Amino acid sequence: MPLDEKQLIKGCLKGDRHAQESLYQQFASQMYVVCLRYTKAQQEAEDVLQESFIKVYKQLKNFKGNSSLFFWIKRIVINTALNHQRSKLYLYPMVDIEDLSQTRTTPTNLSEYSMDELLQMIKELPQSSQVIFNLYAIEGYKHREIAEMLEINEGTSKSQYARAKQLLQDKMQETKKNYGRG
Repeated sequence: MPLDEKQLIKGCLKGDRHAQESLYQQFASQMYVVCLRYTKAQQEAEDVLQESFIKVYKQLKNFKGNSSLFFWIKRIVINTALNHQRSKLYLYPMVDIEDLSQTRTTPTNLSEYSMDELLQMIKELPQSSQVIFNLYAIEGYKHREIAEMLEINEGTSKSQYARAKQLLQDKMQETKKNYGRG
């Protein structure tokens, strides 16, 4: 851990407002992007970000330095966003993954879409599919870990992810058809 990071943590632990502000300034913009992936609106993302940093300051005494401060904070942000969404999370009935694998869709070339277009399509997914897609495809969690975090079974995580992929593929096909891409 860099010396300045250690000093920043010490300052935060002592209640130094300047150190707390520096920590926030150093990580807030990156963590805001994470919040946006789990929320539907900017105001909601800002609320999750603020709640997350309150938790960061309260839990900073538990930071052991085993991982980078960035990843430690990111984990708190993700957990806060998940807790925030849990009350809204409606999981669709489990779909048999083999049934989904039978679905034939034309592969879509992702390079045809800007990052903003892809992120917007992800944000339009149903909340449960969006959360699981973000955790698996973007954050890199395994279905077993997602199941533990969301208190669902692993099969539900897999089926929601498959559903999200199918919905995204459908959105891309619709966009391609409507705007003549490809």
